[in-house]
Amino acid sequence: MAKIIKIHKEDNVAVAVEELKQGDKFAVDGGEIEAVTDVPAGHKVALCDMEEKTPVIKYGCPIGYTTAGVAKGEWIHTHNVKTGLGDLLTYTYEPVGAKPEAEAAEKAYFMGFERENGKAGVRNEIWIIPTVGCVNNIATAMAKQAASLVKGSVEEVVAFPHPYGCSQMGDDQEHTRQILADLVNHPNAGGVLVLGLGCENSNIDELKKYIGEYEGKRVKFLVCQESDDEMADGLELIRELVDYASMAERTKISAGKLVVGLKCGGSDGFSGITANPLVGRFSDLLIGRGGTTILTEVPEMFGAETLLMNRCENEELFRQTVDLINDFKNYFKSHNQTIYENPSPGNKKGGISTLEDKSLGCTQKSGSAPVRGVLPYGGIVKENGLNLLSAPGNDLVAATALAAAGAHIVLFTTGRGTPFASPVPTVKISSNSRIAGKKSGWIDFNAGVLTEGADMDTTAEEFFAFVLEVASGKKVRSEEAGFHDMAIFKQGVTL
Repeated sequence: MAKIIKIHKEDNVAVAVEELKQGDKFAVDGGEIEAVTDVPAGHKVALCDMEEKTPVIKYGCPIGYTTAGVAKGEWIHTHNVKTGLGDLLTYTYEPVGAKPEAEAAEKAYFMGFERENGKAGVRNEIWIIPTVGCVNNIATAMAKQAASLVKGSVEEVVAFPHPYGCSQMGDDQEHTRQILADLVNHPNAGGVLVLGLGCENSNIDELKKYIGEYEGKRVKFLVCQESDDEMADGLELIRELVDYASMAERTKISAGKLVVGLKCGGSDGFSGITANPLVGRFSDLLIGRGGTTILTEVPEMFGAETLLMNRCENEELFRQTVDLINDFKNYFKSHNQTIYENPSPGNKKGGISTLEDKSLGCTQKSGSAPVRGVLPYGGIVKENGLNLLSAPGNDLVAATALAAAGAHIVLFTTGRGTPFASPVPTVKISSNSRIAGKKSGWIDFNAGVLTEGADMDTTAEEFFAFVLEVASGKKVRSEEAGFHDMAIFKQGVTL
């Protein structure tokens, strides 16, 4: 196994696959370099001498500038490199003609649930959606008691508590209503009970305006203040939902109907080398079969945004992507916060030094397909292919936004591990074998084998097959643990 990985031929740094001790020698570009300092695994080592203010090149792009002279073989990290990013920028559309790698791929299928509206689901669950945080405990208790009602193809009853739905204003209130409505309409839910209190801003009558048309056998409503016994009434409605949903059966469905969200968190220096490129390859494979992927975490596009902009299929999408980026920067500025207050402490410990470093690794998840859609927060995907979604980097908020946008499954790459889930199956892909071995109860697929001699093409095909298994009913680790999380983006005033 190689001691270091040089990602791009133009790079002046490489990533240490294992810890380098001062005096260790490693091969690169047909020559040999001696480490002049210790370099932790996942961190960068200089491949040449650099003066102060020299661009540090990784992924073939600048990830920052040196803050002091650096010797060949020296550790490069936050102590001697800083971001080169500024605030709002002016962008020019320079299309690169990106296209999926697998345009003529053989068709692929999964075993899913055909819904009456023509959409497909990968789970057949009963969801309890509270309109307001005041009924969270009732929703949770109701889901527990309703477990005994599960039958047929219905897999479980799940409650999605959240703290919002009242005392909100402006965009916050709109976001809550839209996200809740999106979840009500999600095809992974064979039946939905919308549970309201009665006096909240986002009450059931108000929420129905956002839900739109719905199948009365699939969606039921209960206002707790109008019920003499909300638990008994709720369980009876759930019984009706189970009776309806249990009649559905898994059938063979084209992978062209599959929508997959792309997310990363707890990233490390290997994320942009193993797990994220693997997910990018998956994205190309799925899109090549007519499917759809959604990339989000807008603040973690900063520094790599032009790569996405130039892959936009047309100039209108380019302008929408510019707005996507600048609107988020203005959000930071409106709260008097530093735009580039990233990466996190965990990212830095794992070897990521600057936001450019993080973003260039993060966007590897998008593969090579053209951008065919740009979605606002709470928007639902309409275009097959690669879509960009407005949402923050926060894991729970972003993963919920992906589910609300229509993702059947979320692919979550990580170098440090996390047990969290989302409203839909959340596949954890480790960037290194250490965390895969240490947290086998969290990790579903180990991309760390890519630093140990595994072939990318073969691994990508194996991973593609694995995701189709998940779409066909295979439980991921967080589902086996019974985890179901959701979080809504909050920006403004609470009354």
